[in-house]
Amino acid sequence: MLLLRHRVLPLLACLVLSACASVEAARIGPATPDGGDETIEFPVLGPAPELTGEVWLNTDQPLRLADLRGSVVLLEMWTFGCVNCRNTLPSVRDWHARYASEGLVVIGNHYPEFAYEADLDNLRQAVEDLEIDYPVVQDNPGDNFIAYRSRYWPTLYLIDRQGQLRYSHIGEGAYAETETAIRALLAETVE
Repeated sequence: MLLLRHRVLPLLACLVLSACASVEAARIGPATPDGGDETIEFPVLGPAPELTGEVWLNTDQPLRLADLRGSVVLLEMWTFGCVNCRNTLPSVRDWHARYASEGLVVIGNHYPEFAYEADLDNLRQAVEDLEIDYPVVQDNPGDNFIAYRSRYWPTLYLIDRQGQLRYSHIGEGAYAETETAIRALLAETVE
């Protein structure tokens, strides 16, 4: 019983406190048939760390989040040798093509897992072969990967128009949920 009290009570306290916490959130969802509101929230998770890195592909100059205020940013942590990363690319490319005109900026952060992925010529070839036309930063030291506390490839982050982290997803899948988050953040107005 003592073990149960030490494990369950702190967890219960955290759940109660988090339920009571006030957070700003993007909301999106259609009205239900009974007139209710089917709402999905994307709470503010904190300020997005600034991007570092001087080697960029598919752009003339390094991108900085501070310069992208007013846009929604999809930041993709990936490496070209990762099968799961490759499997997410069709959706990421599609979102870039469909939502760029509405203010979505897609950035790939390439953090290599293996030595051959750290080679710039190999990265250039992979970006070409994979038909990636959005900006990609070469993050060989892992500065951005670490700053975002990433642990896995791929991880997607959405950053709102004010530079706040609002959504993350690890791995493949949740494509409809991610697109819903993109649409919700694009629909938000900046106050």
